[in-house]
Amino acid sequence: MSSLTGPLRGLIATAGALALLAACSERPSAQPASAASQAPVAAVSAPAKPIGAVGDAPAGFEVLETVTPSGRTRFFVEIADNDAERERGLMFRKSLAPDRGMLFDFKTPREVAFWMRNTLIPLDIIYIQPDGTVLSIARNATPLSETPIPSGGATLGVLELAGGRSAEIGLMPGDRIEHRIFKRD
Repeated sequence: MSSLTGPLRGLIATAGALALLAACSERPSAQPASAASQAPVAAVSAPAKPIGAVGDAPAGFEVLETVTPSGRTRFFVEIADNDAERERGLMFRKSLAPDRGMLFDFKTPREVAFWMRNTLIPLDIIYIQPDGTVLSIARNATPLSETPIPSGGATLGVLELAGGRSAEIGLMPGDRIEHRIFKRD
């Protein structure tokens, strides 16, 4: 075991100590330990669910929430609601925080197509119907690509998030986006 690095050796020692503590804990003698209770601690630890934005939106941002079967996630979004802002979008950005995004407001429903010209980071492009229902998602759009990515139907808004973020929160077509631009009947 001398070939193990310090942090790995410490992790193994901690897991062993926790297993010993679990084995020594009191339980009624009529109830044998289950296989799950004897599993190593590292095997039963679940990864933390990614969280969204917390607190008040900073200046220049608005709160937007995604609603999926697994729950709600808040984002702080910049609003692109005129031609110049929609044309520039997230071009030239070198990063995008996991709790941030950009919401494109087209004011009236229409079919649209996005591309990644001058966009340096992968993005998830989420096309949203007027009632806030997710129509389609282009996941991890390729940076700098000029290939059009069509919405597949009439959209009122488009949400851009960091590439892979929609999968992390479980966002799928048919889920809901809540923001002031989307009206629910």
